[in-house]
Amino acid sequence: MTEIAKGVYFSSDYTQMNFDLIYDVIKNSYWGKSRTKQQQLLAMNSSINFGLFINKKQVAYTRVLTDYSFFAYLMDVFVVKNEQGKGYSKLLLQAVFQFPKLNNIDKWMLATKDAHSLYNKFGFNTIESPEKLMEKLNTKAKKHI
Repeated sequence: MTEIAKGVYFSSDYTQMNFDLIYDVIKNSYWGKSRTKQQQLLAMNSSINFGLFINKKQVAYTRVLTDYSFFAYLMDVFVVKNEQGKGYSKLLLQAVFQFPKLNNIDKWMLATKDAHSLYNKFGFNTIESPEKLMEKLNTKAKKHI
């Protein structure tokens, strides 16, 4: 863990992530309510995981899917309810975007329903050419659109 603000620590060490907390928050979110524990575990094992900690207690999380060169997808960003509004999401995202293995990525993407103003602060904008993007959804994913 690395201290990034007074008493606030950042980690990318998977073994330090609180899986039960992460799963509980995501399971109760609009984007992750259909996930099983096994799916979340597989997703985390296939990503770079990042957390913020206060007194060794996890208060924020995100994960990134990437090829480490051209593309990265930011996913599952959250701050636990009782710690929201204290700037932790900004601290977490700053640390992620400065993470050595990710600081030269050409293109970052994410999806959000309600946090556009947060991500705008980090240079994210709406898709300039949405007609170029395509998606393939399975039946389960189509139910959550």
